[in-house]
Amino acid sequence: MSDILTQLQDAVDQLANQFVASIYYVHKHHDLQTLSKNDTVRQQQKSEGEDPGDKIVDPFPADVFKDGQKELATDLILKEQQIEYLISILPGLENNEKDQEQMIKHLEEELIIAEEERKAAVKEKEAVLARLDNVLRSLKRP
Repeated sequence: MSDILTQLQDAVDQLANQFVASIYYVHKHHDLQTLSKNDTVRQQQKSEGEDPGDKIVDPFPADVFKDGQKELATDLILKEQQIEYLISILPGLENNEKDQEQMIKHLEEELIIAEEERKAAVKEKEAVLARLDNVLRSLKRP
């Protein structure tokens, strides 16, 4: 489950980055147009030391701008669908609280059994090592 949660967090972070990139794209490459007859487009003021090629708005042709918007929108939709899928496969959504408690108790019982088996295996390993040590010592004596 932690792997799914990590993937989900990464996907949400990527979606946030895609939102920022989309807003930047629209802000940077929109066409300077007026909304009404009374509106005017302000000229960009250049400050000292500013690169003349570094424009605040660098408008793209309408078809290129629309294609870019469609691509960004498609990427946002795909990322959102990936997030929805990751959420849908999280455990526990189909189980109620009582079922989850029973599952936890069952897992705790399995853990206790596994721990007992581990302790028995460690004891057996120590016994085998002790016998092997005795055999090796008996071989050195003659």
